Amino acid sequence: MNIETVTSQEISAKIDLKTKPLGALGALEKLAFQIASVQNTLSPELVKPHIIVFAASHGIASQGVSAYPSEVTPQMVLNFIGGGAAINVFTRQHGIRLLLVDAGVDYDFGKNERLIDAKVGYGTRSFTNQPAMTAVECQQCIEKGAELVKEVKASGCNVIGFGEMGIGNTSAASAIMSRLLNMPIAECIGKGTGLSDAQLSQKTAILTTALEAHREVANDPETVLATFGGFEIGMMCGAMMEAARQGMLVLVDGFIASVSYLCAFKMDSSIQKYAVFCHQSNEKGHRLLLESIGAEAILKLDMRLGEGTGCALAYPLLQSAVAFLNEMASFESAGVSQKE
Repeated sequence: MNIETVTSQEISAKIDLKTKPLGALGALEKLAFQIASVQNTLSPELVKPHIIVFAASHGIASQGVSAYPSEVTPQMVLNFIGGGAAINVFTRQHGIRLLLVDAGVDYDFGKNERLIDAKVGYGTRSFTNQPAMTAVECQQCIEKGAELVKEVKASGCNVIGFGEMGIGNTSAASAIMSRLLNMPIAECIGKGTGLSDAQLSQKTAILTTALEAHREVANDPETVLATFGGFEIGMMCGAMMEAARQGMLVLVDGFIASVSYLCAFKMDSSIQKYAVFCHQSNEKGHRLLLESIGAEAILKLDMRLGEGTGCALAYPLLQSAVAFLNEMASFESAGVSQKE
């Protein structure tokens, strides 16, 4: 069997010779180049798109770091199951298959055909004075995320996005970002689900104290993930790494998903080739995180919802990038004179 080998120069030439001025389609041209490169073809296609939403409870939520109580996490999972959340609306709109995963919610959902039970535990511990997860739990998360992606890949899917739900997870993500990027915690946190200025000050103080309590912890990504992370963050990290290993396009949502990506990138930098950053969150630390890893998001809509909503909204732009590359005429085929 002959395996197609396409060079970067061939992909660039196909893009440049379309009936348009050089670079006139802007970011769509970068997307088309990336997709064609990942798929190693001049005629890429997007097949059976999926978004997986991982949900988990966080012990840190009991410390008053969120505007919402921790019981909102299972309540929102039930809303996902019922089809009433934003991610349900957008995936239906764009023909994306949505998978819901209980990574570790502090609630018994029972058997439900619309919810995948991958529960590692009933929420993490508060990392104010102990690690959020054990090393074993963290590894379980990474492995379970990988297993789920292998199953999705077996269905024929080649493009997959990731979202999350977990009250308190912006605090977990901010702490991870602070440690892995060596940034002051105040630069990494924002108002999350809508904190007041006073609540934000309290959140900053709590996380500052927590980071100080773990100052001796090693700075390798798995240890930092276990110390401050959540079951959904760990599972998403494992899922992203496996998707890249499988040669799939990895759609990265907002702040929490980008922190999962950061952990994955620190473990295996080859994921970078496959990652599409779908939107820049309104969460304060997200812009700095993207800048620090040299990433640029497709959309900037001042959103801070999570759930994978940015992936669903950006997906039609990936479709447009593929469509112009495959269907738009070249100067030669259209008989159009090129720039002199």
